[in-house]
Amino acid sequence: MLELPILGLLQEEPLHGYELKKRLDETLGLWGVSFGSLYPALARLEREGAIEAIDPVDGDRRPLFPTTGSLAGEAAAARRRRVVVSRRRRKAYRITSVGTARFEQLLEEDPPPTADDDRAFAVKLAFCRYLPREARLAILERRRTQLADRLDRAQRVLRAQRDRRRPEDPYARSLVEHGTRTAAHDLEWVDELIAAEREAAAPESASAGTPSPGGNTL
Repeated sequence: MLELPILGLLQEEPLHGYELKKRLDETLGLWGVSFGSLYPALARLEREGAIEAIDPVDGDRRPLFPTTGSLAGEAAAARRRRVVVSRRRRKAYRITSVGTARFEQLLEEDPPPTADDDRAFAVKLAFCRYLPREARLAILERRRTQLADRLDRAQRVLRAQRDRRRPEDPYARSLVEHGTRTAAHDLEWVDELIAAEREAAAPESASAGTPSPGGNTL
């Protein structure tokens, strides 16, 4: 699951591990990413040739701190230099042509049957801007089908609970009602995204069908 967002973020610019984790946390929201899962994913992608490690450019090599003329001052300046150099030489990663092809493949292919549908959709949606409109619509339509099925199941469970003759469990009922409302809300949201994509496509289709000046209109 991490390979897709890692490659997506590296499409924009090279990043070192700490900054990559920060960006992933921002992209994935509540699904915090640990260094324990990030670095093995980076290692796998590097072995596959999808990303490569680079050393940041040292840049200006002039003394970062002027000499002080005292032993204590020189010692303090040396400590500061060591900190700055260690930060400058932190390893960064950039995507390769192999990684770009892999990113496009991951973005367009169906998630595996064992995948978390909610998380898989959220990750793909975060990078949908890299896809053509037809591919974006395919992802949204697939998500709409999932949500419609989920809503139908929740409504059937809710009806079954109402038909039971034994005492009702208010907490179980509340949980199903929450699932029903959530599925209905998400379905409405995806319908809005689909409508926006189709609305944006309409002017393009109209302009494509407009004859050029002086052309044959018959």
